Amino acid sequence: MLFNPLLISLPSQGGKKGKKVTGEKGKGAGRMNGHYQENGMENLMLFEVVKMGKSAMQSVVDDWIEAYKTDRDMALLDLINFFIQCSGCKGVVSGEMFRNMQNSEIIRRMTEEFDEDSGDYPLTMAGPLWKKFKGSFCEFIAVLVRQCQYSIIYDEYLMDTVISLLTGLSDSQVRAFRHTSTLAAMKLMTALVNVALNLSINMDNTQRQYETERNKMVAKRANDRLELLLQKRKELQENQDEIENMMNAIFKGVFVHRYRDAIAEIRAITIEEIGMWMKLYSDAFLNDSYLKYVGWTMHDKQGEVRLKCLTALQGLYYNRELNTRLELFTSRFKDRIVSMTLDKEYDVAVQAIKLLTLVLHSTDEVLSPEDCESVYHLVYSAHRPVAIAAGEFLFKKLFSTREPEEEGAPKRRGRQSPNANLIKTTVFFFLESELHEHAAYLVDSLWESGADLLKDWECMTSLLLDDPVPGEEALTDRQETALIEIMLCTVRQAAECHPPVGRGTGKRVMTAKEKKTQLDDRTRMTELFAVALPPLLAKYSIDSEKVTNLLQLPQFFDLDIYTTGRLEKHLEALLRQIREIVEKHTDTEVLEACSKTYHALCNEEFTIFNRVDIARSQLLDELVDKFNRLLEDFLQEGEEPDDDDAYQVLSTLKRITAFHNAHDLSQWDLFSSNFKLLNTGIENGDMPEQIVVHALQCTHYVVLWYLAKVSEGSHRKEDMVSLRKQMRMFCLMCQRYLTNVNTTVKEQAFTILCDVLLVFSHQMVSGGREQLEPLVYSPDDSLQTELLSFILHHVFIDQDDDNDGQQDDEAAKIEALHKRRNLLAAYCKLIIYNVVEMNTGADIFKQYMRYYNDYGDIIKETMSKTRQIDKIQCAKTLILSLQQLYVGLVHVCIYADGIEFAFKEPSPQGEGNPPLHLAFLDILSEFSSKLMRQDKRTVHMYLERFMTFQMALQRDDCWLPLISYRNSLQAGGDDDTMSVVSGYSSRGSSVRSKKTKAATPTATVAAAKRRLPEVEESSSSSADMSWQHQSMQTPVMMPSPHLTSTMMRGPGDMRGEAKRGRDDSYIGVYALPSDSQQQPHPHTLPQTPQLHQTPIDYNTQVTWMLAQRQQEEVRQQQERAMNYAKLRTNLQQAIRRGTGLMEEDEEPIVEDVMMSSEGRMEDLNEGMDFDTMDIDLPPSKNRRERSELKPDYFDPGSIMDESVSNSLLLYS
Repeated sequence: MLFNPLLISLPSQGGKKGKKVTGEKGKGAGRMNGHYQENGMENLMLFEVVKMGKSAMQSVVDDWIEAYKTDRDMALLDLINFFIQCSGCKGVVSGEMFRNMQNSEIIRRMTEEFDEDSGDYPLTMAGPLWKKFKGSFCEFIAVLVRQCQYSIIYDEYLMDTVISLLTGLSDSQVRAFRHTSTLAAMKLMTALVNVALNLSINMDNTQRQYETERNKMVAKRANDRLELLLQKRKELQENQDEIENMMNAIFKGVFVHRYRDAIAEIRAITIEEIGMWMKLYSDAFLNDSYLKYVGWTMHDKQGEVRLKCLTALQGLYYNRELNTRLELFTSRFKDRIVSMTLDKEYDVAVQAIKLLTLVLHSTDEVLSPEDCESVYHLVYSAHRPVAIAAGEFLFKKLFSTREPEEEGAPKRRGRQSPNANLIKTTVFFFLESELHEHAAYLVDSLWESGADLLKDWECMTSLLLDDPVPGEEALTDRQETALIEIMLCTVRQAAECHPPVGRGTGKRVMTAKEKKTQLDDRTRMTELFAVALPPLLAKYSIDSEKVTNLLQLPQFFDLDIYTTGRLEKHLEALLRQIREIVEKHTDTEVLEACSKTYHALCNEEFTIFNRVDIARSQLLDELVDKFNRLLEDFLQEGEEPDDDDAYQVLSTLKRITAFHNAHDLSQWDLFSSNFKLLNTGIENGDMPEQIVVHALQCTHYVVLWYLAKVSEGSHRKEDMVSLRKQMRMFCLMCQRYLTNVNTTVKEQAFTILCDVLLVFSHQMVSGGREQLEPLVYSPDDSLQTELLSFILHHVFIDQDDDNDGQQDDEAAKIEALHKRRNLLAAYCKLIIYNVVEMNTGADIFKQYMRYYNDYGDIIKETMSKTRQIDKIQCAKTLILSLQQLYVGLVHVCIYADGIEFAFKEPSPQGEGNPPLHLAFLDILSEFSSKLMRQDKRTVHMYLERFMTFQMALQRDDCWLPLISYRNSLQAGGDDDTMSVVSGYSSRGSSVRSKKTKAATPTATVAAAKRRLPEVEESSSSSADMSWQHQSMQTPVMMPSPHLTSTMMRGPGDMRGEAKRGRDDSYIGVYALPSDSQQQPHPHTLPQTPQLHQTPIDYNTQVTWMLAQRQQEEVRQQQERAMNYAKLRTNLQQAIRRGTGLMEEDEEPIVEDVMMSSEGRMEDLNEGMDFDTMDIDLPPSKNRRERSELKPDYFDPGSIMDESVSNSLLLYS
């Protein structure tokens, strides 16, 4: 009978399918073009049935088995065509080909008929149908072996043919054949492992029955049963030998070739399946002979392969009974697993941490403190899955041991609870990690594994308020501060139910259970902290840091609890403590925390509003009255205010400003007093800096709150006129303060002025607010000029010019850069929203290349936005910026002509005397002050080209023109100091790299969330250049530059070059490192400078200047990148190896994921046997003479004999 799988007919118009027919073939059944025909209906082939996946796979297999029993050649031919079609080949193996041709010839013929128009094949095609196909394909093979395990697979025909075919296809040059056949062979091997496992169990049972029967008394012993059991055991042993041969054929013919295939998907398949073999049949496969393949492949260059290695090992380490067999493997590859926690693929890093957690769960002795330390730091990772996995590891390591509680004893609470020591351990860990500002990340990492511990707020408050018991060590001040911060983070996490900033994956819909947990936690925390917060504030009232954190707790309260729980007296105590803190402190952070607390409590939806509002109004009344009284005395004419009066005014002004940020204080008319204070500062010029800064900020709040009141719709004309007058007066005041001698005051005035101009621009009338038209204010030309001048003089400056006497540390430089970036962003907003003329952006755009690392992203975004607004005007602005750059080059060339004239004629008195026209340099020195800083360096380097070494040493009067001219060029013309955070201005970062290329640094910083752009050597138009490392030739004789590499090639970069000569098809995973290294190109020695030069035409000068500037820009960017790499390395060591915090995109941590081939393996393989290993299933557990397992085989050569080595050909 011909094989007729299910005989599924194509659906008719009515939508009904043909009936299932099994057994004998129906009348008229036949075969045409590879499809079965019955009663005029086309029936689907085996491939189509499996692809559709709508039928039970066991029925499909049973039909095929029936066909095989009837005509095994025809059924086997259908199975062969099934594998061919599953590979995407449209060719069909005919019966004649099957009978007369070898497998290699058939595969060659199918290769010729393969459709190569598209690279897709069933295993790689997109779509829901093909996604299910792989599962159906694997299921078919598993079911086929399971259904045939008792008879057909031992006929020495079916399995031999299939294994031979799959082995040949797996060595094909066609990727589709190789991929599909490897998957089929590995699934076939897995199915055979299950068969072998069943045989082993049956043999053990038979052996046990035989031993039981033989041990009976002779009279009761059944000899026929003994013979039957012996015969059965013999048959099982023969079947086991057959299975061993099949598995050996697949392992040697497919696995040892394909686990090093050039295609990552194929390598991943092999590793995934060998993990299944070791897990299913550990007695046979869980030994070093097979584990070594997983260990070697953990160094694979593709993340998906490394991921399969880790998941395979997790299945083994999860079973504690297997730990003893994994000891040698763990000792050999533990370091590699630990290093994979910093893998550049986040999924790999997560699974590596989970694997180490399983290792830790099995035994504490394997992982050293250094190994654990490398995982601990990952709790601060910006990638949440990595942090959660690290948190679980940390929790199991440090918090899994609790003090046992006595049975029947009352449950200990507070300071005496079992969690007390664990909370202290959390505090100690947080302090030792030296990342004090990232407690929220630590809490989020531990939340899933230790939420019950972190939500034990009663124990935390007890540790802070209660006295320690005798013999217990009290918390230090630093530990109390850390505990309060952790407690605040746990409250926030429980109330908001989302991770901290930088770890969020978007808004997630909470389940009903999560919402109920959130409500219960808020209720519990409110009931607890409503009582505990006032005494906590009273105890730490003088500590600014502790108070700031404690005052944030009421923001997460359920305020109804104050009424429903009859906690009004505790509310009164809280308000008294907040009032006392406001009176004691002048720190801005503390005052703003008090302001936010009042704002959270003053919610009209709750009944406590009136009580809190009265307390707030009383406090503000006293503050405003005190400020007006102090201000009157402070500004009294004829008297010089002392420092105490200035301090009183400043402290009161700070409190009012902090409250005005969150509360409307319009009823107290603060504009007049603040404006009077600012006006006095302008007139006298001796107003303290901080008073002016806070007066400007407070007045800004006054104007904004007034605008909010007017914008509500119910306003009078008088209010509109008054607001317009106040706004214009305030803008004029800020403009006057732009010329203040104090930099902080100028920056504050500039920032506020930009905000006010943006708020009161023509944009405010959009959205149906035409009534606000009278308030629109556009800056005049003088104001626009002053704003632009401020940007050019305070933003586009060298790093060392902005220190102002500060200590030259990295943190100060980072803070200074962030401040300048904010100033530039504020001005660029004015350009984007058409508040200032677009052509003012020309002076900004021309700085793009020179300050690319610091401000490149801001300038580029501004260019993009202006282009969207007006393409023509944007183009004109860009042309204007290019014209300005060109004019700067022309000025430099003019100075070059003067220098050439001064050195053109030699001295008539002979060598050693100054040139004839050297005095012309006195004239040029008068114009040096007109040059920009970077142009001075350019001209100075050009001057040095005409000077000899002897000239630089001359100090006689006749050489004074040269000396004075050099000094005029060197004044303020030193080399730029690198901006240490030059990389913080670009967008997006890759997370997590250990290596930083000198020419293209990529790094991130938590607050900036940006990536360093790549330095392009070919694109640079900056004039900030020097020729410090260039040859001393004239422009006329300027040679073509030598292109030499600036990067050193490591061993990993040069490995495999010698091996490529032997076999280019290998992927190079295990290639030997090359001993030869590339010799660098010899550098060209600089030529001796000549005193007298041939006159140079103007175009040549411009060309030479551009070339020199371009080369110098590349050099400076490379130098900045190298210095930045050093800085970034230091930062990474303090945070975690390669991971920044609060990043949107983490930078890759591990780039070198490949092992250094056999050179690295030598340390693992000393004294190991190199013989090819055969699969040897273990004998019956009750067999008396049991063979020993083979010793350790951690050696790449142990898998290949000479014949295998010669046949290992990999194709891409």
